[in-house]
Amino acid sequence: MQHDEVIWQVINQGFCSYKVRTKLQGKDTQNFCRNKYNVTGLCNRQSCPLANSRYSTVIEKEGWCYLMIKTIERAHTPKNLWERIKLPKNYAQALALIDKHLEYFPKTLIHRNKQRLTKIHQYLIRMRKLQLKVQPKIVGEAKKITRREKRREQKAEKIALIDRAIKAELVQRLKSGLYDGIVNFPNQVYKDALADVGGEEQREDETEAAEGDEKASTTAQGGGEEGEDEDEEGVGEVEYVEAYDDDFEAFEDDVEGLGEMLRARPRGEDDDDEDGNEDESSSSKRPKKRRKRKKAREIEYEVEREITR
Repeated sequence: MQHDEVIWQVINQGFCSYKVRTKLQGKDTQNFCRNKYNVTGLCNRQSCPLANSRYSTVIEKEGWCYLMIKTIERAHTPKNLWERIKLPKNYAQALALIDKHLEYFPKTLIHRNKQRLTKIHQYLIRMRKLQLKVQPKIVGEAKKITRREKRREQKAEKIALIDRAIKAELVQRLKSGLYDGIVNFPNQVYKDALADVGGEEQREDETEAAEGDEKASTTAQGGGEEGEDEDEEGVGEVEYVEAYDDDFEAFEDDVEGLGEMLRARPRGEDDDDEDGNEDESSSSKRPKKRRKRKKAREIEYEVEREITR
């Protein structure tokens, strides 16, 4: 037969594989129990699952809670020593089921089972909340790789500074006109340099235009009245202008040119001119239409002379 007091004396005074002792400054402070059926986790007479013939606890497995009950009637069959009852996920229904199956158990043990059920429900709720949140993934970092990458970054920074200095010097020389006769440098670098220069000039033009707009806006109010006075000057005055001044000068030039041409022409061509004059006289008898005066044009004649041998 099982005797609980004898078992507890052996466990308490002797050796127990589930017992864990903590020490503080060389002194034992608290004893804990690692048995999975312990309802409190403490190593004492009331909480020991081995030294109590009538015992109960609550365990959790894959999100479900189970009520484990141990009775003296099944002590002779260790295979069937514990009775497992699946509890519902509803907290109130689970408490009611515990009260139903532990009706004749000590009140302290029933209370401890309810406390354990409450704690299990609380950490299950926290687990569900954590699964919904985005958790950072912890990855181990190799120190050797980090040191190597750090050295490479430092070298790349130094090279970048040198490249910038070289580029700035080349752009300065290009602006100064040192490379006017050279056309075999890379096109992309040349375009970048031109874009930089064009951007600076555009910014300067924009600033100048903005300053000019500000000045014009400030002077527009003060100078508006003065502009109106200048526009009103000369209103009502009478001036006399010579008529056809430009056309008369052009006509005099044409007459002089025709006189020189007639002097230079040979005598054989005078008959042709007389015939032309007769035709003109006959045509002059017709009614003349009034034509709009046009500006005089200069006409040049080419005369061919026959060479006699």
